[in-house]
Amino acid sequence: MTDLKGEFLNRLIARKDRQLFFQFLERGNWLIFQDVYPQFLLYEESLRKKKPLFHLFAHLNISTFMETIWNQYWQTNDTYILTMALVINEQNYLEKRVVQNQQYQKDVLEKFEFLLQDWLSFNHILFPYGNKKLAGLTVHQFESLHERILLGKRLYQLLFKNNVIHRMSVEWAKSHPHTGSRKDYWPDIFNSVNEGTPGFPYQLHLESCQLRPGSKRIYSPTLENAWKNETHKEAEQGDWFSDWRIVDYLMEDDEFIDGEIKDEYCKTLERLELAALAKKAITF
Repeated sequence: MTDLKGEFLNRLIARKDRQLFFQFLERGNWLIFQDVYPQFLLYEESLRKKKPLFHLFAHLNISTFMETIWNQYWQTNDTYILTMALVINEQNYLEKRVVQNQQYQKDVLEKFEFLLQDWLSFNHILFPYGNKKLAGLTVHQFESLHERILLGKRLYQLLFKNNVIHRMSVEWAKSHPHTGSRKDYWPDIFNSVNEGTPGFPYQLHLESCQLRPGSKRIYSPTLENAWKNETHKEAEQGDWFSDWRIVDYLMEDDEFIDGEIKDEYCKTLERLELAALAKKAITF
């Protein structure tokens, strides 16, 4: 979301479209949080009272699918099933409310800029760990519910099945307060303060994933400085769960996920730079 106000997309996408993209992402994030947070509050209260309270999910517009899963978790403590169920729930919850929403389809998902990000692999999910190390995966076919669920399963494999990445990612997160700026994990390349000089033509910053001699760092603002707080209308009612075959996604995979993404991410940054350099200046 902060990339929409950062060095590259600020030049590549018009202000109106950036605002629409932000609203699309913001609505999705808000919907997920207001659905998931009460689930964990009820779990916490269940632990306190020493009895399951998941029957209350129905009063909070939470899917019957998750009520069943949480009751099973209370008995089995199977964290994999619970996590995969949350992934399935999250993506199905968004499907009709956001992804299939006609307005978002027209304003965002069918826009050339959004398609361009998919074609050129601009959408990366990154897990910083260690000293400037990155693990992650690339999002493709965001409009596909199936692909989004599979991505969630692969991200779980990457983060929780690799003990080194998991341990070092947790250590990194504990020692680096999250601001939304890419400076958090790469301060020698990104800065939350714009170091550019107004009125001067755009100059390339990077070469082989390092700053060129004399180059300024890439601007990546904090979320607090990029966007104001938003007020949302109430979430749309309705239970997405209607097909029991969705449980097939709960099956555990043995697929090994390497997660090496630093080189790919560096190439993405270089492609973004070239795109920003090639695009003629537009008035915002």
